[in-house]
Amino acid sequence: MKTKKANVKPADGKLGIMVVGNGAVATTFMTGVLLARKGLGKPVGAMTQYDKIRVGRDAKKQYLKYGDIVPLARLDDIVFGCWDVYPQNAYQSAVYAEVLKKEDIDPVRDELEQIVPMKAAFDKNYAKRLDGDNVMTAPTGKPTRWEMVERLREDIHTFKQVQGCDRIVVLWAASTEIYVPVEKTVHYRLSDLEAAMKADDCQHVAPSMCYAYAALCEGAPFVMGAPNTTVDIPAMWELAERERIPIAGKDFKTGQTLVKSGFAPIIGTRCLGLQGWFSTNILGNRDGLVLDVPENFRTKEVSKLSTLETILKADEQPELYTDYFHKVRINYYPPRNDNKESWDNIDIFGWLGYPMQIKINFLCRDSILAAPVCLDLCLLADLAARAGRYGIQDWLSFFLKSPMHDYTRGEQPVNNLYQQHTMLKNAIREMGGYEADEELD
Repeated sequence: MKTKKANVKPADGKLGIMVVGNGAVATTFMTGVLLARKGLGKPVGAMTQYDKIRVGRDAKKQYLKYGDIVPLARLDDIVFGCWDVYPQNAYQSAVYAEVLKKEDIDPVRDELEQIVPMKAAFDKNYAKRLDGDNVMTAPTGKPTRWEMVERLREDIHTFKQVQGCDRIVVLWAASTEIYVPVEKTVHYRLSDLEAAMKADDCQHVAPSMCYAYAALCEGAPFVMGAPNTTVDIPAMWELAERERIPIAGKDFKTGQTLVKSGFAPIIGTRCLGLQGWFSTNILGNRDGLVLDVPENFRTKEVSKLSTLETILKADEQPELYTDYFHKVRINYYPPRNDNKESWDNIDIFGWLGYPMQIKINFLCRDSILAAPVCLDLCLLADLAARAGRYGIQDWLSFFLKSPMHDYTRGEQPVNNLYQQHTMLKNAIREMGGYEADEELD
């Protein structure tokens, strides 16, 4: 039974999804949506299309899909655009990525060929392994950070007008940038960040920050699908709150970290001890190529390492979780392409301190797991905007490896998958006018 009237604007008109990156993840996402709305494929893995939430209690309880509780944009109303350092259209890129079979891509070839990437705001120092020439230029050779912002704003504005979109969401599905440590003198206040952009501070202002800034200034929610610092800084939070626009990040939670955030709670709930957790991966796509550079891997490592420490907490169970060893590795291995393989070796101890081991071998398809996460994040970020929610959307942590949180106030992220699912369900309930009736224990 509803407890209040839902106050969410309807999902009328077209939703433009502008993707930064036109590689394996982006084209798998786009192709899947185009196939699904023609009835030629099923969007398996998308919570917004399959998951059901209980609303009401006892005799009045019902289990409803998200779209039956809140107004979600329809797949038929989505229009895609993108930026990329390579000029190939989405069809060419999808075939090149070799994630999907060509015969599965061809039914939507005409639509994919219409998705031609705009010139990327790119700095090779942030992704040394990428050599595309579809990048923004300037009379001096390369544009300043502020020029990047202005051109990206123009791209968003023009795309919205030409495509007749009512709303825009900008999604980062491009490569991981080199690690950018948070610098208080640049990243804590919006005025300082803007000054750094105008001064062309290429050390502290990553290209991804230009995309996020441009999106928020154009009224578009921004979703960070890589572990880049980008919107995980107080200056961006200030901008998102000033413009009253949602932001979400960071890093799509797809394979190994999904397993970790779901399995670690089993160890904690069962009160078993942990001595060490070693995670390693082999990956051969463009993401693996970029991550083969130590500076780029560092960004990913920080994201992947953050999961365990907020689930298995030494301060809550010092006898069980003090000084365990946690290591993460990613190895570039071209023969596997997008078919990532991850291994987890978990050393635990039980009764009387006797040791045991758990081994998990996940042979996954990176983009197949990421595509539904892209859809969910875009639809839910759009929903949040229409519901008047802005700033950090912590209820979207379920989909992200390294959930954003206000670290300036000592907040801890929620990484427990089951608690994240509760946060997600409660937010959907509230926006639908139902009671948020589950607690995080």
